[in-house]
Amino acid sequence: MEVTWLGHSCFKLKSKNGTVITDPFDSSSGYQLGKVAANIVTVSHDHPNHCCVDGIGGDPKIITGPGEYEIAGIFVYGVRTFHDTEKGQQNGKNTCYLIEIDDIKVCHLGDLGHVPTAAQVDEISDADVLMIPVGGGTTIDAATAAEIANLLSPKYLIPMHYKTDASKAELDPLDKFLKEMGVKEVSPIPKLVVNKSMLPIDMDLVVMDYKG
Repeated sequence: MEVTWLGHSCFKLKSKNGTVITDPFDSSSGYQLGKVAANIVTVSHDHPNHCCVDGIGGDPKIITGPGEYEIAGIFVYGVRTFHDTEKGQQNGKNTCYLIEIDDIKVCHLGDLGHVPTAAQVDEISDADVLMIPVGGGTTIDAATAAEIANLLSPKYLIPMHYKTDASKAELDPLDKFLKEMGVKEVSPIPKLVVNKSMLPIDMDLVVMDYKG
């Protein structure tokens, strides 16, 4: 299974069975989506930078909330969370997705705004790959993201939703999260290939280049 970061909170998960796109953005984000197609698109919440499904080709199945889904041999499990620490009273609801693809479990936290409850942790803690927002703003900040990363303890940890040269959002840069995680130097990669038989023993923080 191949992981490509398209920018902001949008990733392409490509497998032998099909392709999943997460949280597609519109042009106001500062990123350019380009021509992409998928079998499945997951949307964590209703915001233009996360729900621009019209830009995805291939007549995909659109998943916008909690539940269990199976499309093209890919399993998706949506978990209800919130976009803030007040149970959605400030910014509304959010859906985290656990996606099982090529025997790999990928968890995309969307715009999670709080530390998950014990019950939510039970539902998403066995992920091999975790995409986590780290830039603050209307979602968790670097310190909370580090706490959640250690709580969920994936094999691969991929930060998202932070300030880049392309991003127009008011977000913190990646450096704050790297400092919280005790990481001094990273070399961004354009693509991550994940194989069930070759997962790292300890959590590996992976910084990705966005595909502009």
